[in-house]
Amino acid sequence: MIPIYLDPGSVRIALIGRGALAARRLAWLQQGGATPEIWSDEPSEALLSASDNTLVRRLPTDAELRDYQAVWIADLPYERAELIANAARSAGVLVNVEDVAEFCDFHTPAVVRRGRLTLAAGTGGASPAVARAARERLEQAFPAAWAPALEDIARARAELRRRNAGFDALVSDARQRLAEHGLA
Repeated sequence: MIPIYLDPGSVRIALIGRGALAARRLAWLQQGGATPEIWSDEPSEALLSASDNTLVRRLPTDAELRDYQAVWIADLPYERAELIANAARSAGVLVNVEDVAEFCDFHTPAVVRRGRLTLAAGTGGASPAVARAARERLEQAFPAAWAPALEDIARARAELRRRNAGFDALVSDARQRLAEHGLA
């Protein structure tokens, strides 16, 4: 697996699904700053509520799938998920079908967010339970204090870059600030 972080401001994302898993995936995407377009032919109350009634009440056509760069599919019958995944792949779209590894071009990691610091743990679909256990360890290892520390470091970095500081100076300053925040 190759871990990457997608910028939701640059990538057009769709969520296609029906029930609680789709609602949970929507919350996960929103926590990452995404506002995916939501499609559902049979939305559950949980998905309707989570989507603020902005979802399209049908499944996307093959042509509509071409508008996305990444698609998450959850809570669809296997055969329907397979058809949509294949159509999306044919259009060059990256696909994740919740809990169906053979339809996944990428896997959704377990995530810890501390402000702009995002830590992810994944197993390539081998065991979401192991990824979750790793996430729980990361939560303990990286307390909430990392969020304000990162903001301090980002401000200092921007100033140092304005003064044409080199890479070594940026690293040194960041490490010093982490120590000042009691995190190194």
